Amino acid sequence: MRIEITAYTAAGCALGERLCAVLQKEGEDARFRSGKGENGIKAKDWAAEYFPAADALIFIGAAGIAVRSIAPLAASKLSDPAVLVLDDGGRFAVSLLSGHVGGANDLTRRVAGITGGIPVITTATDGRGLFAIDSWAAKCGFFIANPEKIKAVSGKLLDGRQVGLWTPFPIAGELPAGFFWTETAPDAAVSVRRPVTDCLWLVPPVLTLGVGCRKDTPAEAIEAAFEELLRQTGFSEKAFRQVCSIDLKAEEPGLLAFCEKRGLPFRTFSGEELSALPGEFTPSAFVSRITGVDNVCERSAVKGSGGEIVCPKQAGGGVTMAAAMETPALDFGM
Repeated sequence: MRIEITAYTAAGCALGERLCAVLQKEGEDARFRSGKGENGIKAKDWAAEYFPAADALIFIGAAGIAVRSIAPLAASKLSDPAVLVLDDGGRFAVSLLSGHVGGANDLTRRVAGITGGIPVITTATDGRGLFAIDSWAAKCGFFIANPEKIKAVSGKLLDGRQVGLWTPFPIAGELPAGFFWTETAPDAAVSVRRPVTDCLWLVPPVLTLGVGCRKDTPAEAIEAAFEELLRQTGFSEKAFRQVCSIDLKAEEPGLLAFCEKRGLPFRTFSGEELSALPGEFTPSAFVSRITGVDNVCERSAVKGSGGEIVCPKQAGGGVTMAAAMETPALDFGM
């Protein structure tokens, strides 16, 4: 986690350096930059430089300085970094922005523990000791497909009503207080596929895309095949965590360009590794002659994920694709 810290008084700078050192020892990428004196960086300049790049900003000084500095930069709870404010004595640590998804509330508690101060958290669910589904999703690394629906879920909990949850995944332990499992009109769903009802959709990145293609297939053709797969399956593009293929395609320009555009890591396996996989796969005599493997896309997806096929081979435009999924157990106690 990249954490940037600044302060504006002598006491604040001393606290900032101490806090930075502790966070570094705990494994964080923490840095302190003084805003004190003529050579210190101005708060608005510091915020403008680090707001887009850091995971968390910590202002040690007046809350008003922090508010005015970040106001022009704040855009969305899904993209804003965590922002904290501490007084220069470390007596109070205040979660100011992106408390749940950005992790400001958890970091505030952590920082208060370091300084011996009091964590000040104003989000309603935390104040009432209720389960914050957006905070949980962020910790799990899930994509929130429609964040505007978070308010409805939190609102039900705050009103003392029950929240319906649906997921095809197994659940480790108990559901959080205030939640019940339902297949009918859920308020929230954890799924790789678009829910049939208009509810909060949380997308776990548990799919692996297996790809086979002819030599020099352009990235546009691979992209078109992927879009068609999404259309036919209802999968979220955010459910995919990697792309896999045979090692003969390790330097395939179009495939590499597709992965770079999508921000997906690319892994390859030898023909021997793929052929050794047990199970039934859609065979192709042509693919077997070219690669020595009867099926590249399905076998690559299974090998990469360690899971099972959830979308069998689709072919078109010189591209074959398949998807396999690992099945996580959802842990609401994390």
